[in-house]
Amino acid sequence: MKSKTGQLQRDVGLWGVITLGAGTAIGVSIFSILQPTAEVAGSGLLAAIVIAVVPMILFAISYAYLASVDPVSGASYEWPSRYIHPSVGFLIAWMRIISNVGAITILAQVMVSYLGMIVPIPLKPAMAVAITLVFGLNFFGVSVAARAQSILMLVLLAVLAIFVVSGIGSVNLARVGNPLAGGVLPVLAVVPLLISLFLGIESAVEIGEEVRNPGRNIPLGIALACLLAAVVYGLVAFTALGLLGAPALGASKAPLLDAARVTLGSFAVPLIVGAATVSILKSMNAAAMVFSRSLFAMGRDGALPTVFSAVHPRFATPHMAILLGYICAMSGLLLPESLIFLLLAVNVPTMIKYMACSLCAARVARERPDLHARSSLRFSPALVQAISLAGALAALSIATFGIEADARPYLLVGGWFLIGLAYWFVRGRRHVNVVPAA
Repeated sequence: MKSKTGQLQRDVGLWGVITLGAGTAIGVSIFSILQPTAEVAGSGLLAAIVIAVVPMILFAISYAYLASVDPVSGASYEWPSRYIHPSVGFLIAWMRIISNVGAITILAQVMVSYLGMIVPIPLKPAMAVAITLVFGLNFFGVSVAARAQSILMLVLLAVLAIFVVSGIGSVNLARVGNPLAGGVLPVLAVVPLLISLFLGIESAVEIGEEVRNPGRNIPLGIALACLLAAVVYGLVAFTALGLLGAPALGASKAPLLDAARVTLGSFAVPLIVGAATVSILKSMNAAAMVFSRSLFAMGRDGALPTVFSAVHPRFATPHMAILLGYICAMSGLLLPESLIFLLLAVNVPTMIKYMACSLCAARVARERPDLHARSSLRFSPALVQAISLAGALAALSIATFGIEADARPYLLVGGWFLIGLAYWFVRGRRHVNVVPAA
């Protein structure tokens, strides 16, 4: 659809919101996260999944609330800028560059690793091709990307259903073991990694100006995406653990594939490799979409050069922001290949983003009765504040847990934060032009 007066078009409905959120979350993490978490926490990964669900519910409520009162593209930049301070919005979006690059790098790396089980392919060149494909898809329109997301999502769910149905009858509870046998600390150490299972549930808020009836569709879509992700992950993780056991999962380079081989034999290879490829392309597609909208919002408000706020006259997409996101994503080919390093580099900035947006929700509920009246969530201001403040505290706590697993990502995120802070004082604060919510 062509853009009218340079504006983004509302082409995404409720199903698109669900598949964008659940499609972002139900992706590469289920293929990659079982190995490092089982290695650190053993059967405690099941307890850690339960713990990881709780803060994600708090975050989802805060996001759904804000999206129903102030739908805007690039929301995780716009909301902190409007309701806390422009510098906070800028720094959140700035650190999200690291997390988005890390996420896309993980996706591409794991996909190529799975494909390499069928045919030998060079890692870095194949990753570059995959990154180019998804950013090219996003260039041609959000509706095109959303339709691709829906198709890929249905294929993935079908494959995971085959895995669970074929394996659940062979689950050995003795292999599952006692989730708390190794103590509480290993469980807490992997919570920041298992948060990856649910990251992106709120993705639709980042394209708020491109969603039809956002006040209804975004909150409802987030709720349904959370429910779908929780059910899928619970079944898949329990089945994999019951088929292999924690030691074998922790030693496996392809944990779901090895688990599927127990009951599916040789059929497991094309099934799981195909599912991994579909899943990762789907998640990369959503990540590219969200990343580019964050850069677009920064360009529109002047925090980045305004050229990145341009909207393509034919495809109605933020094409210059997509190009910048593509360049940043390609730089991820230079990052270390350690999954724990990459996951923490993604999750720490994301927790800071969740904390800031939760505080925004609390402030809107407390200070903006005009906006609160728009909310499709029939919560009292006091309840919204309580939920949002609990979410902010949870995000801060989770952001610190992962240092036990690997301290290097914290140095990377801290260094990137200092560069962003310097940029803000040199240029950003003089050019930013935050538009308040109407």
